[in-house]
This record gives sequence, structure tokens and C-alpha cells, in this order.
Amino acid sequence: MSPSPSLTSPSTASARSARPWWALTVLALAQFLVVLDASIVNIALPVLGEQMHMDTAALAWVITAYVLAFGGLLLLGGRLADRFGHRRIFLVGIAGFVASSTLAGLSITSGMLLTARALQGASAALLAPAALALLTHVFPDRGERTRALGVWGAVAGIGSAAGVLLGGVLTATLGWQSVFFVNVPVGVLVLVALPLLVDRDTAGSTTRLDVPGAVTITAALVSIVGALSAAERLGFAHPLALGLAAVAVALGILFVVIERRTAEPLVPLTFFRSRTLRAGNIVMLLVGGATVALFFALSVYMQAVLGDDAFVTGISQLPLAGALVVVAGIAPTVMARIGARPTLIGSLVVLASGLIWLSAAPADASFAVHLLGPTLLVGVGLGGAFVTATHLAVDGVTESESGLAGGLVNTSQQIGGALGLAALSTLAAARTTDLLGAGAARPEALTGGFSWLFLAAAGVSLLAAVAASGARAERH
Repeated sequence: MSPSPSLTSPSTASARSARPWWALTVLALAQFLVVLDASIVNIALPVLGEQMHMDTAALAWVITAYVLAFGGLLLLGGRLADRFGHRRIFLVGIAGFVASSTLAGLSITSGMLLTARALQGASAALLAPAALALLTHVFPDRGERTRALGVWGAVAGIGSAAGVLLGGVLTATLGWQSVFFVNVPVGVLVLVALPLLVDRDTAGSTTRLDVPGAVTITAALVSIVGALSAAERLGFAHPLALGLAAVAVALGILFVVIERRTAEPLVPLTFFRSRTLRAGNIVMLLVGGATVALFFALSVYMQAVLGDDAFVTGISQLPLAGALVVVAGIAPTVMARIGARPTLIGSLVVLASGLIWLSAAPADASFAVHLLGPTLLVGVGLGGAFVTATHLAVDGVTESESGLAGGLVNTSQQIGGALGLAALSTLAAARTTDLLGAGAARPEALTGGFSWLFLAAAGVSLLAAVAASGARAERH
């Protein structure tokens, strides 16, 4: 799959591990859990709601509780890793993820479940940026690091597809509790193996933690994620969405003021002077928005319009995931030959092409005729875009700020996903309503709405390609 060396081959290039490819395997397993948990629970919601006696509003909080904690705490989690040690914070995060997953599976009340989901999100916010930072430490050589990021991107693709597939299989065979319990054995394996593979942290930073900045940016991120979640369910004009958005803007301005005046800021504003880092994060924000909206719409389209069940829908996304995995594996080689910027722009154009093709799918589509081709193109585009954008977002960052870089790129993806889902699903709903009002049958109206969503996602991808042109031109 990847041109990387064998996991069993020794390496002397690593600063933090004598067995870097084994260390990558363990770190990638942790990332797999984070990506998996973003989608696996969705499939279990109907059964969970019936057995836990939770209405639609309460079920929405099963997702929102996780997203708020995860998206809101990512920057702080990355900075805590820089301050107290990346390995240490990673292990705290994976231990918390295992414990909270166990609590979620054992939940007997909705309050217990929502508390566990919030703890899962908070734990993921600790481990995700620390894991990416550790990857950059384990692979200090630029070429090997790029190949490792290819594996990283492939694992993310597998996790995205596995969430839909495993969610349906586990819920049908073992019950909704199993979508949480599946995290436990993998998490325990990671918790045991990583200390054996990655050296202890060196002395952490002795600077004081910027508490006012940490509180302000965390509250701002929670507010913006909450605003986007409210907009998705209630509309952008709803007072709750508008109020939370206003709070987020005010807190964001206050955060910038605090960081300018603080001697030891949580996020040094000079961090954003790098054109490459800015481009990587902007692309991740935009691609995150297009991707989350795409997977949402494709799943609903196949079930509500084509009549497929959750299992068939999950299976049908395997070609997309397979293309993503393969391209993520070869993207580092392409980057080495033509540079990161052309690779990223080309990947985004391919992604947009697949989305435009997908928008032409009719209400009576055949998977082989109308969906297989465009979803393969989408997988190719996503595989190249995620790996390259992640590379740009962490390239050249010092070890003391690697946690911050990991937290920032994860935050960009999460905020982008929330924004894209809220905006593009609203667009699709408006188009569907217009078609229903014009007398169209429900399947055709839904198809028309999703067609607009796919076209808008293609536009977002092309906008990301324009942003990618701002990255520094270089070869690896």
C-alpha cells in the first residue's frame, strides 16, 4: 500500500523511537479510533434512541456532546502536549478515551451516556494533536515523515469507511453498546504498546500556561461549534445559532487581544506568518467541510432515495475508501517528484471533478453505472488532499510547537466539517423544498437537493485549490 519501509526494518533516523514504523502503527491505531468514533455512532442512533427512550433532540446531543468537547478543546490539548510532554498527554488521552468508551457502553440513562460522550470528545482532543506531534518526532527526516503521513492518511480513510460499515454490523449483531465497547481492546493495546516504542518526553517547556488565552479560545471554539450545530438543526437565522455565533466572534476578538499582550501566549500570532502553514490549514478547513457534507448526503441519498439499508450503504463506500487508501500511500512519492503544491492542487481538482460527476446521479441510480465512477474519483482526490494538506500544516514546525500545529490542523478540519455540514445541508434542504413545492415527487426532490449539495462541495474544493496556490513551492 505504501512505499514506506517494512515495519520490521530497523531505523536509525528516529529521534524518539528505535522502531519508528511500529510506533507509527500504534499511533495510527489511536487516530483510527478518533476517526471511527466520528461516524460509527450515527448508525446506532435509531436503536439507541428506542432502547434508551431518547427523542430526536436528545439523540442529536449524543453527537453534539462529542463534537463540542472535541472541537472546543483541540487547541488547548495541543498546547498542553507541548507544555507537559507529547507522550504523556497522548497516554492520558487514550486512557481517558478507553474509560469514557466503557462508560458509554455501560450507560443506563441518557445523562450518563451524554456525559460519557463529552468525556470521549475531551479525551480525543488530548490524544489527536499529541499523536500527530509524536509522528513528527518519530520521523524527523523529512522524506520518511512524508511517507509516514501517507500511512496516516490511509488509516483515516479506512476509519471513515469502517465507521459506517462496522456501525451497522455491530448494532445489528451485538447491540448499540458494542459501537462503544469496540474502542476498548484497541485502546488498551495502544496504551500498553506506545510506552514500549516511543521514548519518554524530554523536559517540557517551563513557561507558564496562558490560562486566560486557553479559557477564551476554548469558549470561542465551543461557541462556534455549538452555533454551527444549532444552524444545522434549526437554521442559520435561529436566535440560538445567531447568539452563539456572536459570542464566538466576541471571544475570538478577545483572544487575539489577550495573545497580543501576553508575554507567553497560548498561540503565538507569529505562528501564522508561514504561508505554507496557513495554506495547509485553510485547505483542511475547506476540504473538511466538503467531505463531511459529502458523506452525510451520500449516505442519506442511498438510503432515503435508492432504498438501500445501512449495511449496503456502508459496503458501497468501500471503493471510495479503497481509492483513498491507495492514493494516500502513493501521494508522498508524487510529492517528492513534483512538489507538495502541485500535488495538492491536482488532488483538489480531481475531487471537484468527482463531485460534479456525482451531482448528475438520478433518483433511480444504479451504483455500478452512476455512483462507482464518481466515488472512485472522490476517493482519489481525498487521498491526495488530506495527506498533502496535513504535510503542509506541520512542515517546518519546531518540536516545541508541534502539539500546537497538530491541534490547529485538527481544529481546522473539525470546524470546517461543522460549517460545511450546516451550510451545504441547508442549501440541499432549501432546494428540496422548492422542488416539492413545484410538484416534484419526493425522491426526485431529494435528488435535486443533493445534486446542489454535491455541486456546492465541488465549488468549495476548487476554492481550496485556489488557497493551495498560496503554499510555498518546493520539492521534497
